[in-house]
Amino acid sequence: MRFYVFIASVFCCAFADSRKIRGISSSYKRFYRERKSFLCIDGSKLIPFEQVNDDYCDCEDGSDEPGTSACPRGRFYCTNLGFRPHYIPSSRVNDGICDCCDASDEYNSHIRCQKTCWNLGQRERAYVEGQMRTLDEGLRLKQQLIEEGVLLWREKQAQLRELQQKAEDLHLKVEEHKKRKHQADQHKEQTLKTLQAGGAGSRQHNNTASGLFQFLDNNKDGSITVDEVQARVVTIHDEKRLLSENEAVALLGGGRQMDLTMFRHTLWDTLTKGDNVKIRDTNAALDSPVVEDPLLMAADRAAKWEATNLKKVEEAYETVNMEISDLQQKLAIDYGTDWEFLFLNSQCYKLQVYETWGMWAGEPKNQYSQMVYENGEPCWQGGSRTATVTLTCGTETALRSVKEPSKCQYIMDFQTPVACQPVLKQRGIHSEL
Repeated sequence: MRFYVFIASVFCCAFADSRKIRGISSSYKRFYRERKSFLCIDGSKLIPFEQVNDDYCDCEDGSDEPGTSACPRGRFYCTNLGFRPHYIPSSRVNDGICDCCDASDEYNSHIRCQKTCWNLGQRERAYVEGQMRTLDEGLRLKQQLIEEGVLLWREKQAQLRELQQKAEDLHLKVEEHKKRKHQADQHKEQTLKTLQAGGAGSRQHNNTASGLFQFLDNNKDGSITVDEVQARVVTIHDEKRLLSENEAVALLGGGRQMDLTMFRHTLWDTLTKGDNVKIRDTNAALDSPVVEDPLLMAADRAAKWEATNLKKVEEAYETVNMEISDLQQKLAIDYGTDWEFLFLNSQCYKLQVYETWGMWAGEPKNQYSQMVYENGEPCWQGGSRTATVTLTCGTETALRSVKEPSKCQYIMDFQTPVACQPVLKQRGIHSEL
C-alpha cells in the first residue's frame, strides 16, 4: 500500500513542478508540460525535460531557460499580478536589480524586492479612469463644436451667396457708370470742339438772328439758357468778367430761357447794337479762356464726377470679389467629416507661425490626427520651415508642447476636444490587472 502512495506522491509533485516553471506566460504553458523530453519552441532541438531551467542554454531560441539568465536570447515573463505583465531579457534574472513588480525575477538573489504591483495597478487604474473621464468630456465638447461648425459652415455659405449676389449687382452698376462716364466725356469733347470752332463760327452766325441763336444754343435744344448766355456773352468794358446770373436773366427778358422768336425781338437787337454787351471773342481766347468757359467747365466737372463715381463702384466691386475669393478658399479647406475643425480657423494659440497649410497627415484610420504646415520662412543656410502638429484628445484647446528635433523642422502637440474619438472609448485601455 505504501508503495502506491509513494508513486502517487512523486507523480503529484512532478506535476506540480511542471506548472510552476518560472518565466513563462499562461499562453506558453502548453510547451512546458511535464514529459520525458522537451522540444525547443523553434523546433531546433529535442532535449530531456530535466534540462529545462537548469541554468544551461541548450536551445538556440533560449526557450529551455525561461526562468534563468543562461540564454543570451531568452526572455523572462513577469506575471505582475495586479499590474501589467511584461517580458524582460533573461540576463536581468537574479542580477540584483528588481525589474518585475512582483519580484519574480529575483527569486534566487541576495536582495529582497518589494512587491509593488498593487500600488502600480491602482495608479494605472486611476489614470485610465481619468482618461475615460477626459474622453467622455472631450466627446461632449466635440459634439458642441460639431454643431457650432455646422452652423458656422451654413453661415459662411449664406455669406458667400450674399457676396455673389452683391457682386452681380455691382457689376451692373459698373457697366452703368461706364456708360455715364462715356457720355460725359463725349459731351465735354463736343463742347470743346464747339468752342474751338467758335472763332470762325461766331462771325458767320453774327450775320443773322437765327445763326447767332444757334451759336448761343450750345446744346441745340431750341432755347437759350442762363448758362449759355454766360458762356457766350460778355460786357463791352470787361470781356474777362463772366456775367452774373442776374445779368444773364435780364438779357433773357427776366426768364430762365428764351426761344428763337423771342430772341429776334429782344436779345438780337441788344447784341447787334453793341452798346453794353457783345459776343465773346473766342479766337482771342483759344489759348486760355477756353478753359474758363462756363459750359466747358460744367462739362469737365460732370466728366470728373462720373469718373469718380465709376472708380468708387469699381473699387467696391473689386473688394467684394476679393472677399468672395478669400471665402471660397476657406470653404475649400478640409475641416473634418463633420466640420469639427472649422472653429480653429483664424485662431491663434500663443504660438505665431508663418508656415502655410499643407495637408492632413494622420493614419488612414484617423486622418485628422495630424496636420502638416509647409513653405514657412526660409531657414538660415537651409530650406523652408515646416511644422507637424499632432492632435490629442483633451477638454481644452491649447498648444501643449513644441520641439525642434532637426533644424527648422518643428513638432507640436496640440490638445483639443475635436481630436477625441469614440473608438478609443469602445476599445479602452487593456491591461492584465
